[in-house]
Amino acid sequence: MKLLLLEDEIMLNESIQEYLQEQGHIIVSFIDGFEAFQSLQNDVYDLLILDINVPNIDGLTLLEKLHERKIHIPTIYISALVDIEDISRAYDLGCYDYLKKPFHLKELALKIDRILIDRDVPLVFLRLSKNYTYDQESNTLLFNNTPQILTKRQAQIIDILARNRGRIVDFEQLRIYIWDEQIIDNATIRAEVNRLKKSLKEDIISNVRGMGYMIEK
Repeated sequence: MKLLLLEDEIMLNESIQEYLQEQGHIIVSFIDGFEAFQSLQNDVYDLLILDINVPNIDGLTLLEKLHERKIHIPTIYISALVDIEDISRAYDLGCYDYLKKPFHLKELALKIDRILIDRDVPLVFLRLSKNYTYDQESNTLLFNNTPQILTKRQAQIIDILARNRGRIVDFEQLRIYIWDEQIIDNATIRAEVNRLKKSLKEDIISNVRGMGYMIEK
């Protein structure tokens, strides 16, 4: 699982990284909230571990900003704060759990495992609709667990949209990812996406006029 860690205590940050990497997770860590926010707009994570009191953008405001952009990622807060208002705000924002510092690293690992169990499908599978899921390991679109046959470009379109569920993928991103920055106009991209949409059994791809496409989360 790919995790984003936001913790400005350097020693704790490094300890969490080392421990969770030993558990088989991929960890991308930050000590600054603004830098974490920038990364979250450009990369895909399975889980967030956020301290609250960090430089520039605090952990609570960070989650609010993500929700404003319709980015929803399971979150565990870690903090020395005991103010009930802060804890209530964290849960109001939809965090999965809250750990008060100091805590045992194994306790954090257990909470991560709990999230894995609670989710509807294994993290390797992304739920796109009632019947569609996406296998991130094999880059395969499944309809009721049956692999769907797609052209190479259609598979690439599904891949970038699925991995960015809840986010708009604009024409430039599609051009770079699928056409390797070739000079392709937006009309060509629209035509390719429309062919893909016609081949699907459910309408899972939304057109965001003048901007690009997205799969709702």
